[in-house]
Amino acid sequence: MTNHNSQECPLMTNRLRSGRTLGVLVAAGAVLAPSAISAPPSLSIDRLGTYATGLGDASGETAAVERDRMFVTNSDDNSLDIVDVADPAAPRLVTRLDLSPYGDNPTSVDVDHGLVAVAVAADPKTDNGRVAFFRTDGTPVGSAEVGALPDMVTFAGNGARLLVANEGEPNSYGQPDSVDPEGSVSIINTSGYRGFLRMQNLPGAVRTVAFTDFNDGGRRHGQLPAGIRLNGPGASVAEDLEPEYITVQGGTAYVTLQENNAVAAIDINRGVVRSIMALGTKDHSLPGNGIDASDRDGGINIARWPVKGMFMPDSLASFTVRGRSYIITANEGDGRDYDGFVDEARVKDLTLDPVAFPNAADLQKNENLGRLTVSATDGKNADGSYSALYSFGARSATIWTTSGKQVWDSGDLFERVTAERAPDAFNTTNDELAPDSRSDNKGPEPEGVAVGTVRGRSYAFVGLERIGGVMVLDVSKPDAPVFIDWVVNRDFTADPVGPDSGPEIIRFIDSSESPTRQSMLMVANEVSGTVSLYDLGGRQGEDDAEDSDGRDRGEREGRGR
Repeated sequence: MTNHNSQECPLMTNRLRSGRTLGVLVAAGAVLAPSAISAPPSLSIDRLGTYATGLGDASGETAAVERDRMFVTNSDDNSLDIVDVADPAAPRLVTRLDLSPYGDNPTSVDVDHGLVAVAVAADPKTDNGRVAFFRTDGTPVGSAEVGALPDMVTFAGNGARLLVANEGEPNSYGQPDSVDPEGSVSIINTSGYRGFLRMQNLPGAVRTVAFTDFNDGGRRHGQLPAGIRLNGPGASVAEDLEPEYITVQGGTAYVTLQENNAVAAIDINRGVVRSIMALGTKDHSLPGNGIDASDRDGGINIARWPVKGMFMPDSLASFTVRGRSYIITANEGDGRDYDGFVDEARVKDLTLDPVAFPNAADLQKNENLGRLTVSATDGKNADGSYSALYSFGARSATIWTTSGKQVWDSGDLFERVTAERAPDAFNTTNDELAPDSRSDNKGPEPEGVAVGTVRGRSYAFVGLERIGGVMVLDVSKPDAPVFIDWVVNRDFTADPVGPDSGPEIIRFIDSSESPTRQSMLMVANEVSGTVSLYDLGGRQGEDDAEDSDGRDRGEREGRGR
């Protein structure tokens, strides 16, 4: 992996100290992210400690922290770990809770004012799931039925409500046993789960926000906007929409609809979908938007190609700067691959329209675009040829207004940084060292994102699911963010992979919620089954009064168990 054939300028690497990435890396040549070339103020990022579940793959997938307790989900083991992090350098397992009474597979956890909520999917996943509630010592206090495949939970309204994204994935399409549940968002009134020792459902505690009004074109709430991606065979709009992740800003919940390349805005008080915003595409033929599109090109080749990247974010976070609210998305991408329907194809296997692609034969070579995974439905003409190519994800983070207008995109920054810092592991996957193996399919694959303030400045933290680590950006100027660092705790020579690999969930922990009383970053890694905690150099009382969910400090004061 020594061929650096990039159209952009090289990067200047920074120092490493004690295996921790601490300094400043200055990026050059980004066109869509011009401020990323500026030398940013330094931010001290020190790894404090790492908790290992001991369960390996499919453990440590999601986690949450409140004061000196951390809560970690384990998928294959169907359990929840309660971990003492009073000393973050030496996390200690307190107890492991069996979640089988609630379902088959925990997918998300959150904690607020001493109440822990865990989403648990059913078996089969097309049945309704549940949310189990516990005290922070593991005492069960109730559960609630929600929609099919609850995929993410987050508290809102000073903890008075819990929001649940019910993805509603199908089991297949067009098969005799095919089931495609509707996607939805559950809003749970949590007041009845605080202080009561009971396991039964609490009547009236759950409201379901459905998308069925859009099945008839959305006449009640306005037409479904153009550009919403709907391609599930035979699916209604409500069945096709798949809520993935939620962030809360004031009285509005913003929900990613990943496969649909969209974000929904939900009025929490009224329990209705206010709007759905189509995110559009990213033009990878523009300067600064290049990608390495092949795993058979002999090395690192970040170049511009006639490909449109569908943003398709997994997670998102909201934040406020100078009274204006913004959303930042981690643009992972996700295709549909089921019995009866596969929405993925390689460019070399498609018939390209000769007018749109006069150089089709050259483009379809393996070392060019031939190996790139693209949509088999988008860009397809009536005759079966393709006049445009749409890839999954944008390999970037993007800042948007709350109305869906793009403010900034990181361009090809993530691939350029990893190419310079770890050329022998560039675009590797997360379960082995396989350089360049992900170039044809979403590259570094940004998945998790969080935003928080340290010493009055706003920072975004973006996890890279494949190669690993977290990209740190100063977003104090949302239209001109500054790249700070790539913080990675993976030894690319280690077998098995580790210490950390496969970051799934990123959380900013405000000083008011931190066991150290200083701002922290939490990174949950599903492949290595580890959760790492980082000190962000903030001091008590110096953090800004707003976190990534838009909840002010007044809501967070007095949190405890």
